[in-house]
Amino acid sequence: MAQKGVELDRESFSCSICLDLLKDPVTIPCGHSYCMECIQSFWGEEDEEKIHSCPQCRQTFTARPVLVKNTVLAALMEELNRSGLQAAPADHSYAGAEDVACDVCTGRKLKAFKSCLVCVASFCEQHLQPHYDAAPLKKHKLVDPSKTLQDNMCSRHDEVMKMFCRTDQQCICFLCSVDQHKGHDTVSAAAERTERQRELEESRQIIQQRIQDAEKDVKLLEQEAKNIHVSADQTVEDCEKTFSQLIRLLQERSRDVEQQVRSQQQTEVSRVRELQEKLEQEIAELKRTDGQLEQLSHTEDHTEFLLSFPSLSALSESTHSSSFHTAPLRYFEDVTAAVSEARDKLQDILSETWTNISLRVTEVDVLLPQPEPTTRAAFFRYSCELTLDPNTANTWLLLSEGNRKVTSMWKEQLYSEHPDRFTSCWQVLSRESLTGRCYWEVEMRGKICVAVTHKNISRGPHLSGFGLNDKSWALYCSNNSYSFHHNKVETPVSGPPSSRVGVYLDHTAGILSFYSVSETMTLLHRVQTTFTQPLLAGVRIYGYSTSGGSAELIKLK
Repeated sequence: MAQKGVELDRESFSCSICLDLLKDPVTIPCGHSYCMECIQSFWGEEDEEKIHSCPQCRQTFTARPVLVKNTVLAALMEELNRSGLQAAPADHSYAGAEDVACDVCTGRKLKAFKSCLVCVASFCEQHLQPHYDAAPLKKHKLVDPSKTLQDNMCSRHDEVMKMFCRTDQQCICFLCSVDQHKGHDTVSAAAERTERQRELEESRQIIQQRIQDAEKDVKLLEQEAKNIHVSADQTVEDCEKTFSQLIRLLQERSRDVEQQVRSQQQTEVSRVRELQEKLEQEIAELKRTDGQLEQLSHTEDHTEFLLSFPSLSALSESTHSSSFHTAPLRYFEDVTAAVSEARDKLQDILSETWTNISLRVTEVDVLLPQPEPTTRAAFFRYSCELTLDPNTANTWLLLSEGNRKVTSMWKEQLYSEHPDRFTSCWQVLSRESLTGRCYWEVEMRGKICVAVTHKNISRGPHLSGFGLNDKSWALYCSNNSYSFHHNKVETPVSGPPSSRVGVYLDHTAGILSFYSVSETMTLLHRVQTTFTQPLLAGVRIYGYSTSGGSAELIKLK
């Protein structure tokens, strides 16, 4: 009893702010007492307009109360200190909002030290002591403090649920097992726990093995990332050296051409100057002779005239050629043309090799190929803007809409000759090459073929049609029906009719898919192969129609 009184005194004479025994106690108008320093700190600096309140009862005071030491409490605290009353433990074992409180404590509750699954209650260290001392209580199951003890109680019978119904897969109490769960496969919760514990251990073993495997993969990927950095850096360095060599080679060729032109320039100018000097000497000689002849023409002595004339009239052979000005004034223009031709050839080579370089870059794929998209929005991630190449269009086709639309015409178009032009089939290829993952859509009217093909497909009459060779893969769309063609093999295709076809290409994975596009996307045909070259998109208009067929590469948003 004496000990209880001391505990009561400890709570009664503790400051609710610092939770220690009162020091320099003051009592505010509502009757609650605090340490002088604690309440001053709680209220902060003096402010006439600030409303002050009690930390415990929240009563407010318009004017800040004057704090005066409570001499009675101060004297009592000195007496209690002399009697051996100690301050509360430094860790303040009172339960807070986030703690599990002791269910036995009255007044201000202490933190629970353990929870009992049999008593369905939580106890602080003091109130838990009987579970260590009393024999019947020693058999109770103690666990770490839990806020969910009431979940162990049966809501129907208010009994601890110590059974498990395997039929309904739920925890039940004993009364439930002989009531609504009668005849079910029931076992004790401990037995079911043992069974589930084995499953848990198996699951943990699987998880731990997966963690180990994943950690190994993480290390491998880290090393792979390092290797990629090293390879990329080395490749960039090597490519810079190669391009620098190419630039130096072009600069050397430029200097060689300049040197040759300047050397030839000096040679030809020297020849011109030499001829010019000879002509100037001839002009001077002719002028001198002309002066002598003019003087002779005025002499009155006939004998002198006859004696002098033969020697003066005998002219030397002229160095002037009448054909000198007949050549066109073109000197080094042919050199310019030859250099321009070399530039065009180099551009063609770079264009062809650049596609191959881009393909090699995009083929660097450490991870497994990504799965094919399943929604149109997902396909848009790989959308590419394609245009049609006028140099490949058959002369009976008209390109429009910024070379994105092709229409069959009844009048032949005036296209210039080009080796890439289709001469037999009404076909046209895209200007852009297709590598990596690509998606595009074609809006059609009439009988249309949508295809992908190698660039070196035949342009003449022999097997140049899309799908009639091993260089092209084509979906033919006619009268709401479809068929797939490759290397002269036709495959019937079924699917909903639509005026729009979507094409998905994963060049690296070797996947080519055609879709019927409307409100939904329906797969028409998928090809799994190996693409050894960059591809081009192709469109063919076939059959004859009074209105003409057309196909347009749609800009996807």
